[in-house]
Amino acid sequence: MKKITAFAPKVLLTIVVIGLIFIMAGPFYTVPSNQYAVIMQFGKIVRVDTTPGLKTKIPFIQSMTYIPKSVQIYDIAPSDVITKDKKSMIADDYILWEVTDPTKFVKSLNGSISGAQDRCSVAAYNATKNIISSMSQDDIIAARGEKLTDMITADTNRNIGEYGITIVMTEIKSLDLPDDNKEAVYQRMISERNNIAASYQAKGESDAQKIKNETDKEVTVMQAEAGKKAAILEAQGESEYMKTLQDAYNTEDKAAFYNYTRSLDALRNSMKGSNKTIILDKDSEIAKVLYGTGN
Repeated sequence: MKKITAFAPKVLLTIVVIGLIFIMAGPFYTVPSNQYAVIMQFGKIVRVDTTPGLKTKIPFIQSMTYIPKSVQIYDIAPSDVITKDKKSMIADDYILWEVTDPTKFVKSLNGSISGAQDRCSVAAYNATKNIISSMSQDDIIAARGEKLTDMITADTNRNIGEYGITIVMTEIKSLDLPDDNKEAVYQRMISERNNIAASYQAKGESDAQKIKNETDKEVTVMQAEAGKKAAILEAQGESEYMKTLQDAYNTEDKAAFYNYTRSLDALRNSMKGSNKTIILDKDSEIAKVLYGTGN
């Protein structure tokens, strides 16, 4: 009886210890909303929990690894790349990547974030080199921004999918020229911009001259039309004037009076100046007036 009593506490202690180990081994685990939970058994993946919440696993037999579900960012060291026209440039990239297939990710990279970053870095460098080497420097400068980013991102994803990874974006932070040829390129760009400006200016001057010529032509036509109309009006006025004179002196007495007044006007005009001598024919209207022999 004493032996049974002494043995009981040891059994109880053993049961408690086993229970604690069982609890500490963790049959329960929580899956956060920004992570996957990969459950492995004897080195093989038995399931992947993608929904958040409290989950269970078999203690001691099954193990659990968390894999990030959110987008990761990784900065790549600047590297030299060569353009299609053999110009050297310095590309400085960063990557946004995410795990889209946790099973492939664990099988290929053992769920290693650093291993994934290495693979992404190599893929981004190769893609940047491939795209840059297929374009001239002028084409690269023209495509900088969203177009160039989309091209490099698409090329980066060509072989990265086997790791269960997707490159969301490969962005070039800066794409600069080496210091030794930067000034030459800048001068060439300035020269090209000056040529473009000169062509715009020449076109503007040509258009201005064309407008001026058309305006001068329109003014000349308008002046000719105005002169024509003025000549017509003048002729009409002269005709009306002669008609008025004809109507005013349409009798012999009126005609004689008209000749008389015209003779007086002529005499008055001839008496200007210091010479007051005039020579008249005796049969002229003025002589007749002066001698009182006229009608």
